[in-house]
Amino acid sequence: MIRILVFTALMLLCGPLQAQQASIRGVVEEGGAALPFVNIYLKGTQQGTSTGEDGHFVLEGLAPGRYMLVASAIGYQPHRESISLSGNETITLALELMAAAENLEETVVTGTLKPVSRLESPVPVEVYSPTFLKKNPTASIFEALQNVNGVRPQINCNVCNTGDIHINGLEGPYTLVLIDGMPIVSGLGTVYGLSGIPNSLIEQIEIVKGPASTLYGSEAVGGLINIITKNSLSAPEFFADGFVTGWGEYNLDIGAKATIGESTDLLLGVNYFNYDEPVDNNGDNFTDLTLQERISLFQKWNFQRAHARIFSLAGRFFYEDRWGGEMQWTPEFRGGDEIYGESIYTRRWEVLGKYQLPLEEKMLLSLSYNDHHQNSVYGDLPYLADQRIGFGQLTWDKSLGGHDLLLGTALRYNYYDDNTTATADANGNLPDEVWIPSIFLQDEITLAKKHSLLLGLRYDYDQRHGNILTPRTAYRWKITDNDILRLNAGTGFRVVNLFTEEHAALTGAREVVIAEELKPERSLNVNLNYLKKIYADNGLFVGIDASAFYTYFTNIILPDYDTDPNLILYDNLNGKSVSRGLSANLDMAFPNGLKLLLGATLQDVSNTEDGGTRRQVLTEQFTGTWNISYEFHAARLSVDYTGNLYGPMRLPLLGDLDPRREFSPTWSIQNIQFTYKGIENFELYGGIKNLLDWTPNRGNPFIIARANDPFDKEVTFDSQGNAIATADNPYALTFDPSYVFGPNQGIRGFFGLRYRID
Repeated sequence: MIRILVFTALMLLCGPLQAQQASIRGVVEEGGAALPFVNIYLKGTQQGTSTGEDGHFVLEGLAPGRYMLVASAIGYQPHRESISLSGNETITLALELMAAAENLEETVVTGTLKPVSRLESPVPVEVYSPTFLKKNPTASIFEALQNVNGVRPQINCNVCNTGDIHINGLEGPYTLVLIDGMPIVSGLGTVYGLSGIPNSLIEQIEIVKGPASTLYGSEAVGGLINIITKNSLSAPEFFADGFVTGWGEYNLDIGAKATIGESTDLLLGVNYFNYDEPVDNNGDNFTDLTLQERISLFQKWNFQRAHARIFSLAGRFFYEDRWGGEMQWTPEFRGGDEIYGESIYTRRWEVLGKYQLPLEEKMLLSLSYNDHHQNSVYGDLPYLADQRIGFGQLTWDKSLGGHDLLLGTALRYNYYDDNTTATADANGNLPDEVWIPSIFLQDEITLAKKHSLLLGLRYDYDQRHGNILTPRTAYRWKITDNDILRLNAGTGFRVVNLFTEEHAALTGAREVVIAEELKPERSLNVNLNYLKKIYADNGLFVGIDASAFYTYFTNIILPDYDTDPNLILYDNLNGKSVSRGLSANLDMAFPNGLKLLLGATLQDVSNTEDGGTRRQVLTEQFTGTWNISYEFHAARLSVDYTGNLYGPMRLPLLGDLDPRREFSPTWSIQNIQFTYKGIENFELYGGIKNLLDWTPNRGNPFIIARANDPFDKEVTFDSQGNAIATADNPYALTFDPSYVFGPNQGIRGFFGLRYRID
């Protein structure tokens, strides 16, 4: 009888316990877009499922307790989240998968011209996705790169705000910018055209630090940036993103895709930017931010072929009207000497295509062409230029045993003409026109299961400089699946067209002097890279990417501002130039939704000539970047805190009496953004840029020298042409806007809206 009573009591107690089952419901997204077919499972159990086409999932029949939920998909970093369930409870989750810099599993193509897992690439490649770009929304790729460790957008002029990209302290002309692997953004395009690429159609940005001339030829000396556009599978049906700032900047980005017939997909992209409200917060009567209106139109056609062979065509048209100068400047003063202004009209179009030959062998033909026309004036100095670049390349990808071969041949056509002495001789105008044929070979050798060696050699023939050879080698040791050591060494070369690259040669009152015929620059680079990733049992992810780099230059061409304050002297350095340093990135993803991306670079860039060594102008000794994100899942709200820190850099003074700082202070640009994703297909975002309201005029009596006399009408010169100190000009200065190391734009709010249909 007692046994019956005990058994009955246990059944009564256990019955309700067994009925107490919990469930988890949720959605998995990336950047507001639903992700289908994502694996969802509870670690250490047999419970699992996958998301449907709408990104939603359900896990039911779960016993109360603590679990580690994992969401994983190819191409994304696994998401881990600790969950505590009680009886009959239903938890709703909104999970975000990251395909950004912290993801180590992406496919990259830039390092070897072949699609390969980032972990398997013998060349270190950093990858940044649209999700990364959204954390600090900007109107151009130029600005977006400010939070990438070791990469710095450098503004080269206080008046027109044109700039270039520095990698590991090297000047902008040493960075090659590609679109879909094609070198169509170079020369004038690097200085004036690195804007207007529709962000809605960017698949990812790949960055290689160090010479890549063996594969890409001239200009890939310091590194390269490859902007890869989406294909028809990854692009949304429609996308729109617009924002406005407190300074009156308006940016609109629109993308869409369409299917034409049974075998053709079309991607469309439009970017429009406008800023037309002059601001002079530093009181020098010059615009703090250049006024701009630009539009960029992009099309990409993808054609389906038998055996999944590649055939695509893309084109872009870009137009920009920008001006900066005295606040009272209007277009009728363009080119005159009454009111100073720098006005630039840029018209540019580009076309590129890829066609895989209908052969059993993997042979790919790549073609690109661009035409860049510029009509500009700097005060009363006109600069009219045309540049055309054509490029064709045929590659053969072949595997033979333990050898992964890539054989290629390329032909590059460069045409450049302007109204300066750069394209003139005794008989009049003489445009610079050159054909550069090339051939290259790359062999990646599998030495053992964990060891591979890459050997490469490129031969170029330049009729101006003869034969040019650029070898390189790369070694990869896969210590474990989560530890990789890489050693890269190579050479680089660059043929210089001065006026397409050095904006300082066109602005201000200094006279440009070219001492002799400029020789091609040469470089030797060594880079040691270590990659480590850690997955802890509690869901914590840690990624470490550290590098040591060393680059040695000969024949380097640098502007000399120091010898004569009235001149900019250009000459091949009679000595050496060295760039060396250490760089590291730290990724951390916590189970509670907190994500950190921290970066730091220590570098020394110096020039040695005639026994003396000096730091390079406008080159910082250390930089830091950070990206801190937190997701409030229940509120569908995320917070992103981004910023950078730059150490002191030597600045171009005009003489011993110049009262401005010789070195910049340590400075920082910091931003915060809030993003709400609680409305289907919509994202609302807003925040504050430049939280510290930092501008370079702090601690300086002025930024632009002689802003009150931009045509030097009241400057007194001696017989040698040197400015003399007078009561009106106590520092013996001439007009010069080249003293610039950061943006003049202070604190401002911004608000934006995104709409997406997949």
